[in-house]
Amino acid sequence: MRKNIVIIGGKTQSRSLAEILLQKKHRVTVISPDESLCDRLREIDGLNVILGDGRVSEVLEDADINQFDIAITMHDHDADNLVTCELCKKVYGVAKTISLVSDVKRKVLFDAMGVDSVISATNLIAQALEQQTLTDQLNRVVPTGDDRIRISELVVTEKSKVLGKTLASIHLPTQTIIGCIIRNNEVIVPSGATTLNLGDNVLLITTTEKEDEAVRIIAGK
Repeated sequence: MRKNIVIIGGKTQSRSLAEILLQKKHRVTVISPDESLCDRLREIDGLNVILGDGRVSEVLEDADINQFDIAITMHDHDADNLVTCELCKKVYGVAKTISLVSDVKRKVLFDAMGVDSVISATNLIAQALEQQTLTDQLNRVVPTGDDRIRISELVVTEKSKVLGKTLASIHLPTQTIIGCIIRNNEVIVPSGATTLNLGDNVLLITTTEKEDEAVRIIAGK
């Protein structure tokens, strides 16, 4: 069923999520105070972009926030996400609120305050696996619905053979892909030009046969 969805805040994540939702034929609006980000987002066909601070009531009202079915908050700080969710749901009557949290321990508080869905960066990646953006890649690389699929979250360390390299230059085993990268609490859907940095959390998707080899390359173990 087509939904009217607003994404409030966020940087790399908001663009990636908006593109996924648009592909699924939802009506999507992004509200962001970042003018340069808004300029880039306006290049996406079908995406409604509003320049403004989504934590402010006047901005939400100008966006007709009460017309949305779902509000997704992606601010850098958990407190801002909670306040925005409270405004959307309890003041303006948005049916469903979804929020990112940087500290998963705060999930209990968000749940108690009535936020419908609370996800950490790791949870976001898990949900992304259900989205078409990764399903298409999995269908090409490994058979889905098979217990041979292995999904690992690895950290790029000083010992990693991939440190400072682009994905295009890394020789991973066959039947192996890097699905997402978490960097400074942002989720990156990588391309061949993406460089792996120290401390990056990498979502590795591979088979049981290739897992050990792929882990050694990424994590330096």
